[in-house]
Amino acid sequence: MGKQRSQADEQVADLLQTAKSSLGLSVAFLSRLDGTSQFLEVVESSVPFLFKEGATQRQETSFCQAILDGKLPPVIPDVKAFPVAMALPAATLPRIRSYVSVPVVLSDGSLYGTFCAAGLTSDKGLTKRDKSLMDVLAHAAAVIIEPGVVAASRRAEIESRLQPIIDAEGPAVVLQPIVDLATGTRVGAEALSRFPAEWGKAPDVCFAEAHSIGVGHLLELLAIERAAAFLEQVSGYVALNISPDTLLTAEAAELLDRLPLERVLLELSEHAPVEDYAALKAALEPARARGMRLAIDDVGAGFSSLRHIVLTSPEVIKLDRSIVAGVSADPVFRTLVRSLVEFGHGCDAVVVAEGIETRADAETLLELGVDHGQGWYYGRPGGPEHLSECWPITGSPASAGTAPSQDAGVAGSRDAEADEQLAPTYGNS
Repeated sequence: MGKQRSQADEQVADLLQTAKSSLGLSVAFLSRLDGTSQFLEVVESSVPFLFKEGATQRQETSFCQAILDGKLPPVIPDVKAFPVAMALPAATLPRIRSYVSVPVVLSDGSLYGTFCAAGLTSDKGLTKRDKSLMDVLAHAAAVIIEPGVVAASRRAEIESRLQPIIDAEGPAVVLQPIVDLATGTRVGAEALSRFPAEWGKAPDVCFAEAHSIGVGHLLELLAIERAAAFLEQVSGYVALNISPDTLLTAEAAELLDRLPLERVLLELSEHAPVEDYAALKAALEPARARGMRLAIDDVGAGFSSLRHIVLTSPEVIKLDRSIVAGVSADPVFRTLVRSLVEFGHGCDAVVVAEGIETRADAETLLELGVDHGQGWYYGRPGGPEHLSECWPITGSPASAGTAPSQDAGVAGSRDAEADEQLAPTYGNS
């Protein structure tokens, strides 16, 4: 049995049927050429036992290649009139005696393959007008198949980049300190994924790409596994990011079951949609019963975070850097932060501000009642050896005055500006 046709295949088949009927030939087919082989992708045939969908042959021995090379004309009413054609295998079996072939060219000018029709008898009626019809149908076929070609190429490119990361058991992971704003004491650290700087892609994009090709859950869990190893090297808690969909997998439950959950803060992004809160709460319940705390990330960046908070009752809410950076100079931000702090404390949640870059912002956030903070003011992401246990409330802590960053979580992460400056490329720690 041949392959099951896709919707695009069925649309191409309609075009082939038009060509076959209009030219009065035995078969019409779309072929793909890869430089070595010719693949019959879609076939409409009156003699299917001779022309099988999915069949392949050497490209160099095909009628199509001879036509592309200019050795044969695109319209051949009588194959017997061309010794070059008669020397090809298809002239013997399936004994082709008439042929029309035109190239299928994609929008970038690349050759995909050929749009062809063939007969088992000569046909003196084949003319250049028939080639014009085939050209129109081939162009229509190119429009239909191009999205699938682009998607396949994109998938192959993503796979080629991500597979070495997966083989190495996940991306590089660094830590950024989380500090009590009132005392300057470090209470924990967030684990942040780092991908090769030469990719020029933020971590959230890399994880989204992984999910688009079906390996997102695996990549998230590998990153979490690598981040969890820091629990043995640092004091305080370690914040691990996970997407709701990954959290619902059996693999995530098994991984969490192996961790010292009393030291884990699990972060769910505000940006990640939740389809089933009942299922999410059920997945969280065993881990929370063992002491794991839940955080809702990116609060203030949109509206869904409030629903997340109401329906999951997190122990921590994290204010998005978009309303934190510059809060000391922006009265609107101050009003918003104050409201979110009151809301968070009313829900018995600790409020953490992300993206703190200046002393002025840190002092303003403390005045507004924010409990904890993280950002470049307190330190760049790095290895556990770079984490201090406390920071002065005033003065110029390490990294003050550096360029601002945009941190990205282990999974469900955001953009990471100047990522190549923040942490080593993948493979280093």
